[in-house]
Amino acid sequence: MSAGRAGHSGHSARTGRVAGERVYTGRTIHVDVDQVRFPDGSVGALEMVRHPGAAAVVALDGVRDGPEPLVILVRQYRYAAEGFIWEVPAGKLEPGEPPEACALRELEEEAGLRAGRLQRLASVYTTPGFTDEVIHLFVAWDLEPGRMSHEASEFMDVHRLSLSRTIAMVADGEIRDAKTICALTLAARWVDRIGSCGV
Repeated sequence: MSAGRAGHSGHSARTGRVAGERVYTGRTIHVDVDQVRFPDGSVGALEMVRHPGAAAVVALDGVRDGPEPLVILVRQYRYAAEGFIWEVPAGKLEPGEPPEACALRELEEEAGLRAGRLQRLASVYTTPGFTDEVIHLFVAWDLEPGRMSHEASEFMDVHRLSLSRTIAMVADGEIRDAKTICALTLAARWVDRIGSCGV
């Protein structure tokens, strides 16, 4: 019995970009129309949003001080979401900037905090159906005041919520931002794992 197309069984064609054309160049993203060879050897056109990548950080306050740390979230206006949404501090990578540096920079710019410790959680594709954007997720702690700096198009305020409250907000649909859901879920597992071992 044939495995069919779903499993791509028996396909040995080399996949990837054959040719392409840049149709839009923007401040944050570029848009290409690529000719792509698929696993069965056929070639077709795909629209692709090119993005430099980003970093997001779950900043934890009071990791050593009590039974449960507080999470620093921002409530930010997003035009695409038609209003304010809950997010962890995040932003795009500058040219040549390591993800770790981006995470620390965005934490200070958006939340006004510096972190003494930073730990990578994961790297995730945001929407692989049409963009190559990857967001690098981190957890940060040992926080101290820094200098907040918002861009003219950024409207947000900073909140401290218990970690369990943020996870409940995910379950209740109050937090809907994908990177924030991923980051909070991974951070909660990280906190459980370190337990009484300390950080």
